[in-house]
Amino acid sequence: MNHARRKGTGMGLLGRGLLAATLIAGSFLVPAGDIHAESSANIRVAIYADIGSKYKLTVPYVTLQSAKDFNFLSGQSGAASLLPVPANSKIRVSLDSYKVKVMETATWQAAADAAKKLQSTSDKPQLLVTSRNGVNAYQLYTGPYASENAAKEGLTRVGKAGLSIPAGQTSAVKGIKHLSAGEFASTEEADAALQALTAANFDAWKVMVAGADGSAKTQVWVGEAAGESELSALQTEVAAALPQLVLSPASAPGLIIRSDAGLDLSKEGQAFHYSVSGVSAKFIAAGNESGIQLEERSKRTYRGSLELSGLNGSLAVINEVPLEQYLYAVVGGEVSSSWNQEALKAQAVAARSYALFQGKRFDVADVVDTTLSQVYNGIGAEAPTIIKAVDATAGEVLKSGGKIVETVFSSNSGGRTADPSEVWGNGGAAFVSVLSAEDASAAASFKKWYYVLLSSGASGYAREDNMKLTGSKTAAGLPLATASTSNVNIRPLPVIDSSASPVGKLNPGENAVVLDQVYESGSYSWIKGPYTSAELLKSLAGKTSSTLPSSITSLQVTQRGPSGRVTQVKANGNILQVKYPDLFRSAFNGLPSTLFDIVPSGSYTVLGADGSTATIGGTQSAGVLSASGKVTAQSSGTVVMGADSSARVVTTNPGFYFIGWGNGHGLGMSQWGVKGMADNGYDYKQILQHYFNNVTIVKE
Repeated sequence: MNHARRKGTGMGLLGRGLLAATLIAGSFLVPAGDIHAESSANIRVAIYADIGSKYKLTVPYVTLQSAKDFNFLSGQSGAASLLPVPANSKIRVSLDSYKVKVMETATWQAAADAAKKLQSTSDKPQLLVTSRNGVNAYQLYTGPYASENAAKEGLTRVGKAGLSIPAGQTSAVKGIKHLSAGEFASTEEADAALQALTAANFDAWKVMVAGADGSAKTQVWVGEAAGESELSALQTEVAAALPQLVLSPASAPGLIIRSDAGLDLSKEGQAFHYSVSGVSAKFIAAGNESGIQLEERSKRTYRGSLELSGLNGSLAVINEVPLEQYLYAVVGGEVSSSWNQEALKAQAVAARSYALFQGKRFDVADVVDTTLSQVYNGIGAEAPTIIKAVDATAGEVLKSGGKIVETVFSSNSGGRTADPSEVWGNGGAAFVSVLSAEDASAAASFKKWYYVLLSSGASGYAREDNMKLTGSKTAAGLPLATASTSNVNIRPLPVIDSSASPVGKLNPGENAVVLDQVYESGSYSWIKGPYTSAELLKSLAGKTSSTLPSSITSLQVTQRGPSGRVTQVKANGNILQVKYPDLFRSAFNGLPSTLFDIVPSGSYTVLGADGSTATIGGTQSAGVLSASGKVTAQSSGTVVMGADSSARVVTTNPGFYFIGWGNGHGLGMSQWGVKGMADNGYDYKQILQHYFNNVTIVKE
């Protein structure tokens, strides 16, 4: 959920002691109501769809394949098979929409070369093939477009793409209006009409439609006009060339049968290409026990059926699958199949409750397949241990006040779960902040890192298994360490990141001052930054209603909620107004959670005996009273030690570190905490009742 799968807590750069307050990231929670899906029913999962502001993920077509035969059905109840799809055969499905017919050529290579040029543009190519008097004609299109105007804009762009269009041809906008040459009792009769039309140089195709009784009927359609006048002109032209045909505007929802020549633009090949056509047209790729693979969605294979239709001018692909089978993939997508059975059971009940709560939140679907709902990666995410846990809890949900709870969860709460006021400001009685000490299980296998100061003045991190303490200390009591192997990389953050250059190297015999020891950045703890003023201002743009300064010189956490999560931040002394506190995650360059502290990299704050404070920047000097008297120290390179004995280096580079714990919004159930509790002997009911307040677990 975008509640789930956010990772992260650590002991600090500084250590947990630098937090100004103790401790401790989705969808927006909505009132429970009385309407929810039935546990015994199917659930509808949007994979591709344009649902406006709720969800938008679209593709021009999808490529389907299964290890076993499957069938296309019409969307009406009890419909018979319209088209069979043989095992291991790839097919493509698109929406019959507005498009640009770029060109038609007798050679596949010419069409493929033009298609390759268009692949990197916003005008996505589709390479189809038809037959005219037994000779292939390769047709290159772009689209689909949601409207005729959008297609016209695409036509303008295509005209500037530098393509080699055959002489005598002009790229043109094509639309969704067709003529029907009638319904045919046999394939032979339909083929004869089709051949007559294509031989006369008209674009025509066989089309499968459903009869009133749901049976499959074959029609032949002609042309792809963008408007009524164009359709009327086409009818006149076809009637003059082939007066024996009885023509009328096509009106029934149909599955247009075309041939695709663009599955692989490196070599010629063909496959069936079906276009979903007509107002409210809906067709079903009926599932089988092997599932149906959807190539464009990372080649994931799905149980159940795939419903294909048009929505807001784009192809919509909805996976309709039995709820319990959906959970096999969801639990496997959310947590590791190697976890304790009690942890998997807790996740199964939470995921089932969340799914059942949704109803038709996404209009045409109950949920989507991303973290906006729950992670759903199809059959590939399943495992025997997960299936066992789902089956063992079949039908079980969490209820509060007689209603199913929207059981949101996140990856790691960093030691304490969030209070609703710290996230989205709503939630209900089932949500309170609770301790989640077992979140530390996420870091159990991680090495710790030393935060060190090199003799060059550079500071960074070295993993503990590459270092050894010398036994000596500095005058300030800070330990010294050296490398246990040659050329140990000193990294800018406590994590191996090949994209970030080391700040230095350390060899055996060369000493470094150990300023602190921290967890490796991950799901339990993390350090991000330093982010410059420019980087922060860019990230904050559009996420705060406050007027942003031209430069951020100070950034402070000024208010925290019950769990310690950040609820208010000031930049240059002015509050950064956000719609709800969890937005601070995205506002500050995508932080894992809002349980964080902000540490300036190029300054430090001094507390005077009179209670006053002063901030010393990286280019300033400060008077320091030492045992030998008052001396002047430059801020840059100065080691600053806090009351908890953690220390850091002040640099000349202004910026801000974010040091935090947990990953995700933190509300409700913490997945790593669940694992830790299960490992400590708690059963799934005890775990769920720990994370959700005053709930009962019932079988629906």
